[in-house]
Amino acid sequence: MGRKVWYPAVSGPLSAYAAGYVAWMRARSYSPSAISDRLWQFDQLSRWLDREGLPVVELTLAQCLRFAASRRAAGVVTLVAPQSMTLPYEYLRALGLTPAPPPVPHGPVEDLLADYGRYLLIERGLTPHTVRDAYVPAARLFLAGRGGPGGLRLDRLAPADVSMFLARECPQRTLSGARDLVSALRSFLRYLHLSGLIEVPLVWALPPIADLRDRTLPRGLEPVAVTRLLASCDRRRLVGRRDFAILLLLSRLGLRAGEVAGLRLDDVDWRRGLLLIRGKGGRYDELPLPDDVGQALVSYLRRRPRCQSRAVFVRVTAPRRELNRSTIGWVVRAACDRAGLPRVGAHRLRHTAATQMLRRGASLAEIGEVLRHREQKTTAIYAKVDRTALRPLARPWPTTRAGTA
Repeated sequence: MGRKVWYPAVSGPLSAYAAGYVAWMRARSYSPSAISDRLWQFDQLSRWLDREGLPVVELTLAQCLRFAASRRAAGVVTLVAPQSMTLPYEYLRALGLTPAPPPVPHGPVEDLLADYGRYLLIERGLTPHTVRDAYVPAARLFLAGRGGPGGLRLDRLAPADVSMFLARECPQRTLSGARDLVSALRSFLRYLHLSGLIEVPLVWALPPIADLRDRTLPRGLEPVAVTRLLASCDRRRLVGRRDFAILLLLSRLGLRAGEVAGLRLDDVDWRRGLLLIRGKGGRYDELPLPDDVGQALVSYLRRRPRCQSRAVFVRVTAPRRELNRSTIGWVVRAACDRAGLPRVGAHRLRHTAATQMLRRGASLAEIGEVLRHREQKTTAIYAKVDRTALRPLARPWPTTRAGTA
């Protein structure tokens, strides 16, 4: 028989919403003890509002943080971190009780960026995450300072403006950051021309970023390192089973982090032994489900927490929601720490899958099908890994004849 948990009574202006708060947390898989603690915090927040003379409709996130600071100043150590105020504030926001967020600013720049975002989502098939965090910020940075009384003056945009922008911004970034900025700006200039906002296509004014990407070998992990990564997962625990399945999908099938995070329960066809992959650009592909990967998924899914999300991989603690691509990367880095290996990203395991297939005799075309590359030149980088096939092509090193200067 389970231990009975006491739920504190809530007094003050938030008392009318306490029962709904409990049901809301239960729907998000919070444990009874966690609900009790959170309800106590809710009661303390309600009493603080009463003492401050603040109505619920004036409770902003800044006010919540002020409440948490007052609790810390009083010597309280439980649920007083700024992050702990996210949960009650999110609940009150869902009820429409807290002030509405400030309206989205309007103007020529914001209207143009909104249309550009729709173009990327609908015409180019980019994910909302990529549009929101990469392409639109780069376009906003490029347009900064052009929204004066005379409008954006895009008809006056010249190659010199593009060059001056890159000369100012690229030195402040790493090589990877500069390359991403140029790629995003190239997309924005192409959109401006297709939309008729600029007459001359200025994509040609963007020089490629010089780097050594195509002069180095794709860096995959050795089989021993992969074995250590997998062995670091304690499969007696739920989190270990989940992380083991994630690492297998990355290293055996070469999935991207976003593709692992995007897996849904309906994407696994157990009868046919196939896995539906939701790839980049809205692309859908089916891959065979290897036996070891399938067994790892079954082992995890049998103990997967019950929640409303249809994602395969979810948080093991409340709130039970799906993992995102960043969390998948942290799963890999945490496994590296446990295994005593230098930290690598999730994409390194994609390279590992490709190099292992090549060593087992797979052709570049077969590797491209598994990795779902759109172009053959993307897969061609792995040709440099096959040193046995490349050795006959190497010319002998010139030597100096004996007796000659």
